[in-house]
Amino acid sequence: MLEAVLPPGVAWHETFGDPPGVELHPDEETALGRVVPRRRAEFTTARWCARQALSSFGHGDAPILRGPTREPLWPKGIVGSMTHCEGYRGAAVASGDLVISLGIDAEPDQPVPDGVLGVAALPEERVVVAGLLADDPVVAWDRLLFSAKESVYKAWFPMTGRWLGFEDAHVTLGEGVFTARILIDSPLPAFEGRWVAGGGLIVTSVVVQA
Repeated sequence: MLEAVLPPGVAWHETFGDPPGVELHPDEETALGRVVPRRRAEFTTARWCARQALSSFGHGDAPILRGPTREPLWPKGIVGSMTHCEGYRGAAVASGDLVISLGIDAEPDQPVPDGVLGVAALPEERVVVAGLLADDPVVAWDRLLFSAKESVYKAWFPMTGRWLGFEDAHVTLGEGVFTARILIDSPLPAFEGRWVAGGGLIVTSVVVQA
């Protein structure tokens, strides 16, 4: 699925389950600490995917630790993003010479839980999503909007080191693409993204190319 939403030059790896025998790097084990088995599986497999992608750049053995706000710390000269949801784990990485930042997100192609859309969407976005759900229920548009904003945040944060709230970006959804207009001070006025749906999943991406 990542192949459909990422440009040439971005390496990626994805899996639809947790492969047997996958283990954390010892340094990652220390960073993770004690967590429930489900969280451990997500964390472990997502980082395994990241190392598969990083092998394209000679960093296949690198640990992927976490920064002070739990953001992934990539090898020098590399930008990247990871995601996981039920039945899916994925990662994408690129050379910092070609890509400034990137974000990916995966979600189940199902309606968001009650109350989530009221938090994640601006009033005008909710109106548009309601219309799409009524007229063209080919995808869970509310979940797609949520995923698009997650990808935007993952691309935004490495560029700014600042929080971006759901209310700080206005997303316009198109056929396989979306645009996020940033409503606060930003290095870019808008972020362009891509999306794909299939197999019960939604995957979105934002790639800020140099």
